[in-house]
Amino acid sequence: MRTTLTLDDDIAAALEQLRRTRKIGLKALVNEALREGLKQMRAGHKRRERFRTQPVDLGRLRIGSIDNIGEVLAIAENEAFK
Repeated sequence: MRTTLTLDDDIAAALEQLRRTRKIGLKALVNEALREGLKQMRAGHKRRERFRTQPVDLGRLRIGSIDNIGEVLAIAENEAFK
């Protein structure tokens, strides 16, 4: 089948660079790229495994409340809060 495609500049540059690296024709490269892309699109999104972090005990909280950000920053920087 013969058709005309208009490629974005970044796609055309990437195809040209890959074509030179692999030393194959543009037609073969575009067909291969489309096959791979269509295969991935048909497969859909794979469900990722949930990432879980292990809780760590950081010890006793040194401040009573974080409502006063000035106090929190002073304590964090080892300064006397006034």
